[in-house]
This record gives sequence, C-alpha cells and structure tokens, in this order.
Amino acid sequence: MAVGEGGGQDAGAEWPLLLGVRHHGPGSARAVRAALDAARPRTVLIEGPPEADPLIPLAADEDMRPPVALLAHAVDEPGRSAFWPLAEFSPEWIALRWALEHGVPARFIDLPATHTLAWERAEAEGESENAKEGEEEKRKEGEKEMEENEKAEGGVREGVRGDPLGGLAAAAGYDDAERWWEDVVEHRSPGSKDPFAPFVVLEEAMGALREVGDTDAGRNGDDRDLVREAYMRIQVRSAQREFGSDAVAVVCGAWHVPALRRKVPVAADRALLKGLPKVKADLTWVPWTHRRLARAGGYGAGIDSPGWYAHLFAAPDRPVERWLTRVAVLLRGEDRIVSSAHVIEAVRLAETLAAVRGRPLPGLSETTDAVRAVLCEGSDVPLALVRDRLVVGDVLGEVPAGAPAVPLQRDLDRLQRRLRLKPEADERELALDLRKENDAERSRLLHRLRLLRVGWGEPTASPGSTGTFRETWRLRWEPELSVRTAEAGVWGTTVLAAATAKAEADAVSARGLAEVTGLAERCLLAGLPDALPTVMRALADRAALDTEVGHLAQALPALVRSLRYGDVRGTDTGALAEVAAGLAERVFVGLPPACASLDADAADEMRRHVDAVHGAVGMLEETIAAPERADTAGIADIADRAGRLGQAGQVDRAGGRVDGVGAPAGAEAEAEGGRREAVETGFGGGLPGVCEVGGRVPGSAPAGAEGGSPGDREIEGGGRLPGAFEPSDRDRGGGRDGGGGRVLGAGRGPGDGVDLGGGRGPGGEAGFRRGGLRERWRGVLRGLSGRDTVPGVIRGRAVRLLLDEGQLDQDEAARLMGLALSPGTPPSDAAAWIEGFVGGGAGGGLLLVHDERLLGLVDAWLTAVPAEAFTNVLPLLRRTFSAYEAGVRRTLGELVRRGPGSRDGGTGGGPGTPGFAAGLDAGRADAVLPVVRLLLGLDPGAVDDELAEMGT
Repeated sequence: MAVGEGGGQDAGAEWPLLLGVRHHGPGSARAVRAALDAARPRTVLIEGPPEADPLIPLAADEDMRPPVALLAHAVDEPGRSAFWPLAEFSPEWIALRWALEHGVPARFIDLPATHTLAWERAEAEGESENAKEGEEEKRKEGEKEMEENEKAEGGVREGVRGDPLGGLAAAAGYDDAERWWEDVVEHRSPGSKDPFAPFVVLEEAMGALREVGDTDAGRNGDDRDLVREAYMRIQVRSAQREFGSDAVAVVCGAWHVPALRRKVPVAADRALLKGLPKVKADLTWVPWTHRRLARAGGYGAGIDSPGWYAHLFAAPDRPVERWLTRVAVLLRGEDRIVSSAHVIEAVRLAETLAAVRGRPLPGLSETTDAVRAVLCEGSDVPLALVRDRLVVGDVLGEVPAGAPAVPLQRDLDRLQRRLRLKPEADERELALDLRKENDAERSRLLHRLRLLRVGWGEPTASPGSTGTFRETWRLRWEPELSVRTAEAGVWGTTVLAAATAKAEADAVSARGLAEVTGLAERCLLAGLPDALPTVMRALADRAALDTEVGHLAQALPALVRSLRYGDVRGTDTGALAEVAAGLAERVFVGLPPACASLDADAADEMRRHVDAVHGAVGMLEETIAAPERADTAGIADIADRAGRLGQAGQVDRAGGRVDGVGAPAGAEAEAEGGRREAVETGFGGGLPGVCEVGGRVPGSAPAGAEGGSPGDREIEGGGRLPGAFEPSDRDRGGGRDGGGGRVLGAGRGPGDGVDLGGGRGPGGEAGFRRGGLRERWRGVLRGLSGRDTVPGVIRGRAVRLLLDEGQLDQDEAARLMGLALSPGTPPSDAAAWIEGFVGGGAGGGLLLVHDERLLGLVDAWLTAVPAEAFTNVLPLLRRTFSAYEAGVRRTLGELVRRGPGSRDGGTGGGPGTPGFAAGLDAGRADAVLPVVRLLLGLDPGAVDDELAEMGT
C-alpha cells in the first residue's frame, strides 16, 4: 500500500486508485465521489474514448444537463457510430464533474473510437463475406459446440462476462441481480468510515470471477476486452510517469479492474495494439434520455429502472416516501382517486415487505408491490403508466450550443430556435394551421426531416378537420436522431439543401412509379421547388414505361393529393396536373382488361385500386375546377380549342380525346327553351377500352330512345359513353335533348351553365371540362359492373360506387343484386359480390338498414345457399359484416328476425317509426332545410322567415 502524497488522506488507498463501478449506478456514483474526496488524486482517468478529451470542459457548462452521451461517428460513413451515455447518477459523470470542480486534469483512457468504429465495420464486412461464402452453417455449428461446452462448465461465460453481477448475485443466494446490487451497494449508508471498502470488495469479487471464467487468457474468444485493457494499462502507466505513481485515480467498469491491476510487460500490451484498423472519427456531445439508458431500449450496459435510480441519487432523505408521493401526483393527474392516506398505507406496506424479505430498505420491487396493492387497487393498467413515466421516464438532456456539431445539425438547431420547436423526449401532438406562416414553416421543416430519414415527427390524422390547411404531428426526439442528422449531413450543410439533394437522388434511384409519385408529394409538402424538375422528369419517364395497371392505380392517388397542396402552400402544380390526367386516362383504358380472370387475392387488391382511383378522380376534377372558376376567360379559350380539335377528331392526352371518337364539335342540341351550341365529346369524349365495357356512342341509338337523341346507341355493358345524352344528368349543367336527356356542357342560356361541382361559367364551359374525367370513369364502372369475366367483388363495388354517385337508382341496383344472387351464380361468386357491394367499410351496413329490398335479397340468397357451400362462403360473409359498427349489426339482426319488409311503412305522419318508413317524410325534411340553409349562408332573410313560421 502506498499513501498518496498529493493530499491523500486515507492510508487504505492503493495506487493507482482503481475505482471499479457499475455503469449508471447511483450507489457507485456516491462511492466514487467519497473516494475521490478522500484520496485527492492529481489526475482522474475515466473509461471512454480519448478523442473526447477536448470535450471534457463542456461538462462544466451551465447549459449541459445530463443525461447526455458522447457520440462518435465515422467521417466518411456517419451512419456508423457509437455512444457513451452518461446520466447524472453515472460514476463517470461524477468523476468528470469532480475533476472540473477541483481543477484536476481528467482524461479518457479506453480504446480510441477510431479503432472501435473501424473494428465494427471490419466485423460487419467479415460477416457479410462469410454469409456470401456459405459459412453460416459452420458458425452455427461452432455456436452449438460452444453452448454445449458452456453448459458443461455451468454456463461460466454467459453468467460471468455477460452478466458478472448476476454471477455474484447467484453466489450470494439472490435470484435477481438488481435486487442484490441494491442491497449491497445502492442501499449502503453513505456515512461508512472507509470510502475505499466497496471498491476493494468488488475488485476481489471480479478477480475471482475472471479467474473462474479464464477470460484473461482469451480462451472464450473476447479479444476486444484484451485489447481495450492493454490500451488502458498503457494510458495508466503514462499518467503515472507524468503525475506520479501515487496520484492517479481510475474510474472504470468493475470487470476491468483485475486486468488493470495485473503486471503485464509493456511490449505485450503494444503487441496487442499493432495492426488495428482505423477510420477518421468525429466526436461530440448529444442529448440522451432515460428511456435509452434502459436495458429494454437495446443498450448493452443499460439498467432496468433509470428513473428510479435517478430518484435514489437525487433524494436527500426518505426516498421511499418521496417516491410514493411522486406516484400519487402522477395518478392524480390521470384522474385517479389517490389520497394522502393511500400514500401513508403504501409506505407502511413497502417497509413491511422489506422486513419480511430481509432487505435493509424497501427497493423497487417492494414499492412497486405497494403501489399496485394500495394506489392502483390491484390493477396493472395504472401500474404500467407508473413504470413508463417514473420507473423509466422520458427525461431528455441538453448540451450547450458550443458543442461541436456537423453544419446540418447547427442549421437544424437554428431552425428549432427560430420556429420555437424544442426537441422533447415526451411524445406530444402538434397541431399546425398552414395559413399561418410560422406553422407552414414548421410543417416544411418536419417534412424535410422525414425526407432525410430524421423521423422527429410523424403526421397523424387531424381530429375534427379534413381540410388541407391543417396538419397534426406526433413529435418525439430520440437520441438516435442525432446520428441520423449527422448521416444526412452528406447531402448538404442546411436542411433545405440536404433535403433537395436527397429528393433528387431518390428520384433518380427510384424503382417504381408509385415511389416517384410519393416522392413528388413529399417534395410539395416539404417545399422543395428546386427538386421538382428532377422528380417530374423521373415521374414522366416511369409513367411512360410502366404498363402495369396496378402500379398506375397505386400512383394516381398520391399524385392527385399533391395537386391539392398548391392552394395552401403556394406551390405550382401545373406539371403534376398534366401527368395526373395522363395517368388517369391510362388507368381508364387498362383497368377493364386487367380486371378479368383474377384470383381472390388479386381481385381484392384490384378492388382497393378501384376505390383509390374513384376517390382520386373526384379529387382531380375538384382541383382542376378551382383555377377554372377563377379564370373564366381561360376556360373559354380551352373550350374553343377543344371545339377546333373536336372537329378534326383529334385527342391530346391532357384533354382526354382519341382519334375517331369525337362527334363534330359544333353539334346543335335540338330542344325547346333556346338551347345553345354544345360539344358532345370534347374533353368528355370516349376512350378506346371504355367503349368496349360500356358507354353510349353519339350517333348510334334509335330515334326517340329514352335518355338519348337520334343516333345514340348503347354499348355492351349497359352504360353510355360520357358526352352522350343522359336523363339523369339533372345535377350537371347542360341542355335537354328531344328525348329528355341533357347534353353535357350545354347551358340553359348565356351565362347560365352549371359546372359539375356547383361552379358556374359562361355557357357551361367549366362543366364541359370537369365532366370529362368523372364521366369517363363512370363509363368504366358501368362496364365493370356488367362483365361476367370480372370477379364478383369488383362488380359489386362498381355497382355500389355508381349508386353512391347517383348514376344508378335503387331499383336498378336491386335488379343487379338480384342477378348477382340468382340461383345460377356460384355461392362463392355471389358472396364476393356482396362483399364488394356492402363491404370494405363503405357504409354498406347503413345501406342495408335503410333499403330493405336489398336486405331481403341478401337474406333470401343466404337462406338458399346449399349446406355444402355454406362453409365456403362463411369467411367472406363474416369479413364483410364484422366490419360494421355494433349498432348497425344489431339493427340488421332485428330486421332479419322480424323479416325484411315487415316494418311498418308509410310516409311522414303515418304509422311506424318516424324516419324509418319506406317513403320520404316530407315534414321532417322541411324542418331541417332552414337550418341547412343557415349553415350554408343561403338567403339569411328567408331563413329567418321560415324559422319564424315554424315557431308559430
């Protein structure tokens, strides 16, 4: 034993002073502080990467708040990184702060990060090469042999090196290493006379474990520990030469203490360090969290309860009482009834449990049992909240602004401060109104970070709003995001420049059309105008080459959603509109043949594509209509151009026409009321493929046919070609032909044309253009609904969509359902038709509730299904009806029990349940109309008069 000459006050200190600790142990942290105060060394050596020595002074900065971590990453490969976390109760952090407070030099002495990172890369490359060479089987055989040897030796390696504390706990008769450590170290009184006693005991115990495990000889294959310990011995010798042999204190993991105490020739240590691989590495401080300190988070040296340990370290006295008080505050915040009496009883129970179990003080297990029994009334649900919020916790550390960082991280820090977006470990929701400049910039920042794979926030559904001017984000900052930011730094020095470069690179390397359309959407959301040209070129190339209808249908919705962002975000989406129109046309042409002869899984997937395209077409027309309403002069010019092209029978991709299909553009609507000139096809012209599956071709029907004009004919499939005369087009602007139909786009007089979405334009030009895509899509649906080669689930969905659009009345829908459920249809096909018509979460349950004819058809078909076929159709029916809400299922059950059609009928005022009669209750409808007009802002004066009349 040598007494420290530099102020050492205790003759029990052996130099160099080796303080073996458990990483992130509050008891070890208190013991380290007491030992350093007693020994007063002239330098402190700490387990950690030596490249971080210049960062040590930042630990004394007032803006540095643990938990923090030293981050090392390879300069040429930022994604390859390593962390050295430190909490306020970590012994290494206490040693750093003690050295800085006493003006004593502190140094890190572990293997340099330049070797650690290179070693990991070499191992990863070696494993990959071994896998390529087919050596995976040999490795498994070796592992199996090693496991057998370990079992024969009592599991020495797993129990010793993998968890040395577990080995000591088992030797002491404990089945829980955490409980043993708490009893021996964490609950040890800080007023013990010998501050070095715990370290001497741990050194002896670890020496015995290493001797049993024989890991020093390297026979268990852990060469990295041998190399690390050789480097640490060299650094200890160097410090002893510089500061004296009796002035060096070393704070390291207890496992390494016996190796550092051993006398090993310098040459042997240097020999182990020869030829180590190297990479250039950068280091900095980054914030850390308690959750990432937990072993469950994947941290090898983690602990089970960082929040509990932080409490033990910070509590000045009575830790159990203070802990249970915190638990009570948390549960009260969650509206649970917890009184002071509950806390008192929980404290008594925890102390009683500790006495029964022979423990010096109540530990986490005793307090947890007391919380469950008293504060949570035996329930594990609130107990899970206590564990998540307190036992583990979401404390996020902070680092000073002067800490080294890549330029991208500095730009992100600047934006976070300017936009008042503080990174927090707790998950929280952020609602943004994109009409506000600050919120719009926040949105762009979060979208740019997502594009850079820095997942700080995830978009979620906005409660109570479906508008595009609102966004809701779920934010949570994880320590790994610092690595992602450093990794993204290769794309640029600012968030904007990096996101732009990353988007361009992703566009070039994208493999599919849907991937590019999604990227275009993200570029608009992120506000990256400089990246859009590259993305649009890639999009045009992929769209031209991709002939798979499923890919086109999958890409169209994302592209159409992108068009909506121009209004709120001020981005130019003209190029996207042209590409979207082209994609829609190709889907219309290719969808009917693609739906033929599909198996069940492919049919179900195609059904989802049909739903997606249906929503996209409506959204596309609404988006195109907005600028049309704002610039009627431009609309007139487009209409004139369409007329000239129609005369030539030509069709361009944006206009939606094909050669040889359009009728003469100057066709007159022969009807009373001063009908004006109308264009029969134009933008609403037919397409090859649409004519095959359904539509009405101008100039082919018998004269006087209902809903048509002389020369209209109906094509296979029962539909009519968009642009023809339809009696059901009363909701669209257009003139009426001799047979009672309307000509799409034909107005009722100058300035009296009504567009499809309610907007008006001179002569109906807006309606003329907007009617094109939607009408052609309806023609495709009519064709799908009538083709026997199309799977039943798609035919049923096509009928349902047409019914919802008002293109089929309920009588026609009932007729088609009757045909699909006729005895000649195989039960499996009929069940698939039902699933398509009333399944898929499309509100089919309410449709059956309010239309008992359809319910009766389903009921009659189901009762007629043969017994041998029933088990085959049951899964389809169960999947269909189980998606309904409980109230809908209950109502359907009542209707079926009574028998469809047995419910009292009649209109309003008659017998039966109000609002559920077969006919319209005019009185109840009239009572609602004034309120609807008031909500819509229509003629407030008239509304007041109506309300006054109702009141009288």
